[in-house]
Amino acid sequence: MGGDAISPSSTTSEGSSSEGQGFHNSSWAGFSEKAEDGNSEGDYEVVSGLLDLPEDGYSKGDYEVVSGELDQVGSRFSSSSSLDFEADQRRKRRVYKEVLQSYAQLRVRCESLNEAKSKVLSYYPGAWIGNTGGMKLSDYDVPETTTLVLIGPKGCGKSSLVNRISRALEDDKFAPERAQVSYNSSVGDGTCFLQEYMVPRGSTSFCLYDTRSLSDNPSDNIDTITNWMTKGVCHGELVLRKSDVPSLRSIMKCKTREKNCLSTKIRMVNFVIFVVDGVAVLKSMEGDGNGMTRYMQTITRAFKCPCLSLKDDKPVVVVTHGDLLSLADRVRVRVHLGELLGIPPVKQIFDIPGNLDAATELAIVDMLRYSLEHADRHIPLRNAESSYQIIQQERNPHNRLEEEKKIDEDNIMFGIFVLLIVIVAVVMAVFLVQDETEPQVDWHAIRHIW
Repeated sequence: MGGDAISPSSTTSEGSSSEGQGFHNSSWAGFSEKAEDGNSEGDYEVVSGLLDLPEDGYSKGDYEVVSGELDQVGSRFSSSSSLDFEADQRRKRRVYKEVLQSYAQLRVRCESLNEAKSKVLSYYPGAWIGNTGGMKLSDYDVPETTTLVLIGPKGCGKSSLVNRISRALEDDKFAPERAQVSYNSSVGDGTCFLQEYMVPRGSTSFCLYDTRSLSDNPSDNIDTITNWMTKGVCHGELVLRKSDVPSLRSIMKCKTREKNCLSTKIRMVNFVIFVVDGVAVLKSMEGDGNGMTRYMQTITRAFKCPCLSLKDDKPVVVVTHGDLLSLADRVRVRVHLGELLGIPPVKQIFDIPGNLDAATELAIVDMLRYSLEHADRHIPLRNAESSYQIIQQERNPHNRLEEEKKIDEDNIMFGIFVLLIVIVAVVMAVFLVQDETEPQVDWHAIRHIW
């Protein structure tokens, strides 16, 4: 939530790995082991030449700092002759180089920003399913709108990210911000209700859901995430936790001014965007107090919740507030998160800082492209009655009212039927009593009358 600042930025993308982008597996000039990867001086000069471009605001000195980080990684296990340590050393150096190069590559790719935007803007649910397994689009239960849910701890910038995404894909640069942003995340409750935002405005192709921040209680997070992933999300729904104190529950319920504030549409989650604060991650890496340790534990436990992943696909991670960090620290944060969460830092961890320049917009587009493609991969096959429809009927408040009304009507009819049976029984009993009380005639005594 909030915390936006103004500073240069850049980020990575799914296709910004060193392979396939016209760059060799090398790093910037000045690295101590140039000859080990087989690249020539000319190869390094190609990459070093990118540093002369001023758009990202970083100088050669900034990149040399990152070079020092690589040297530290390389010397960490230099005293050991173990093959495992040597392999781990080479792997870490390669990852650092790839992440570092991704920033320069992203800047070069900014020339194709409009083309990348057009691909995302032309997206519709199921557009990127493909012909996997011989299936056609008609064989899938394609949703009306692809739903991307933002999940993350308090103060990570989920609401700010919604505004940044919306502004990056809309032509109206003067449109007001859509999501409420907390200026000071330590004050207030943040987002308490699930909020749906169609992107861009007026479209129905895909939507973002801003959610309540993760709790310090791991069990609360697991319960909340499981509920969203299995039962879907609903615009305007109040998010309550078991650990919420009564006073907080009362405050949150007071914010609900309408009795029927829920949307009539329950949307199943198609993919998850996991948002973390880069500054908080860096503090935890440097051992800045037990609070920062708990921060990383909260992130790790929530990210590894089984319900959060779609089969083998884990959520995409967005690192915010990178504009408050140096380039060296941004690289360190992404590499650390990749090792901690078990995902590739170049392809699945996107650095989206607070400022909105061409590089940041391209990072946003790359992140959305990755998310939407993976969302389409997990669209379920069409069934006689899809699980989505079942959940809609279970959770939709209007459907529940209709079911309750039908039950009431059935009860009334049953009551009328029972009443009719009682009336018939009473009438028959009356007639039987009358038959038993009829006067008895002694026909032998009055035979002289005949």
